[in-house]
Amino acid sequence: MQFSQRNDDPLQAAVRELVEAAGMSLVEYVLSRHRGSVQLRLAVYRQGTVSLDDCSRVHRAIQPRVELAFPEQEVFLEVASPGVDRQIRDASEFLLYIGRGVRCYSIETSDWVSGIVERADSEKVVLNGAQGEEILLYSSIAKARLDYSLEVGKK
Repeated sequence: MQFSQRNDDPLQAAVRELVEAAGMSLVEYVLSRHRGSVQLRLAVYRQGTVSLDDCSRVHRAIQPRVELAFPEQEVFLEVASPGVDRQIRDASEFLLYIGRGVRCYSIETSDWVSGIVERADSEKVVLNGAQGEEILLYSSIAKARLDYSLEVGKK
């Protein structure tokens, strides 16, 4: 798994700023261009729950900015939460999910490692699981996903 620095294009930077002004983090930004139209899919996150009202508020804040960037095209904008079992696509997402349960498939052990994200940086994630503290280098993680079931007994 790779840790990317999220080099923003100008629109992505503007969208990120608006999402952060709403008290959330931008998890995913996917821009697709089709004949005469543009589709932008976003996943936004904050500690706690991301409600439908939160997604609607972000949608209303971002829509004019995206339409301004593509004045001659029809714009389709989708804003959603990452979901309780999101597949983690980039290691930089671990920084957002501190305190959340995750499952990571370790290449080194050929097995799943589960736990609550204690801390993360640009090289590794530290999980607190049933076996105690586990340190996983991103280079040893084949895939990972959020796992809400690990949090149920925690709260």
